[in-house]
Amino acid sequence: MNIAYMGTSAFAVPTLTRLFEEGFHISAVVTQPDKPSGRGQRMHAPPVKVKAHELQLQVYQPVTLKDDQARALFEVLQPDMIVVVAYGKILPPWLLKLPGFGALNLHGSLLPKYRGAAPIHWAVANGEMETGVCTMQVEEGLDTGPVYLSEKTTIEPDETVPQLSERLAIMGRELMVRTIRSVVDGSLKPMPQDQNQATMAPMIRRHHGYIDWRDSAIRIHNQVRAFNPWPGTVTRFRGRVCKILRTRHISAAGSEPGAIGSEKRSLTVGCGEGAALEILELQPENRKPISGADFINGVRLVPGEKFERLTDN
Repeated sequence: MNIAYMGTSAFAVPTLTRLFEEGFHISAVVTQPDKPSGRGQRMHAPPVKVKAHELQLQVYQPVTLKDDQARALFEVLQPDMIVVVAYGKILPPWLLKLPGFGALNLHGSLLPKYRGAAPIHWAVANGEMETGVCTMQVEEGLDTGPVYLSEKTTIEPDETVPQLSERLAIMGRELMVRTIRSVVDGSLKPMPQDQNQATMAPMIRRHHGYIDWRDSAIRIHNQVRAFNPWPGTVTRFRGRVCKILRTRHISAAGSEPGAIGSEKRSLTVGCGEGAALEILELQPENRKPISGADFINGVRLVPGEKFERLTDN
């Protein structure tokens, strides 16, 4: 069977690797174009492209799926099935109709919860205790297609998005193999989603990482777990940006929101509802990450100093 694999981020690499190892015929790997990143804005290839080259698979990087060139590419490939994992763009209707077995997607949530671009981030940010992965049939709506298989997992209280993403990607690769085999032999039919239970997971924006110390300590802790490394959870200290990298939710009373405390070599910050949050690791502007204890030792805190909310103004 001729499979066209569409994926971009690191989340899509385990599934591509496993399909290759299982002997599926992958005629093409379609991924997004290389993008500049870092201080020097050097061009970097998507993780899926790097892995595809290691596996000696043919790679295509169309800028858009909406032009005649992209359509001509897929009409030449004539895939029997399209497998989509974290590709990052919506597939046009003509492409969904092209393969005989349709397009299968691996999604990082238990649909219909958390449809959209960032299901893992929002599950962590909202303090969910359970999530999972599912395989679904792609249709024109945003993650609205019927679901083939799903698998649940617990979200640990201090688990970060990178850690959870890695676990879900490993779970998902096995689920996709089972789905493909069962779809091809006709033993698996998808089940429609309950549209009334749907929730959304919109694209992450920079302002989602702005810490408001008036929020509860657990909400801020979840924010830090969810939005590092991107867009980064940030506050302002002495007029400069400071990234909060790791926190610990503690059962301790805090002073007013944003007020910095330092007891027993631990850095704490007052939050909403009279609680406190311990800062384990942070990164002052233009410096390397440091521990909360090293921050206390290095800045010579003035009584009453605060972390302030960062704004776009």
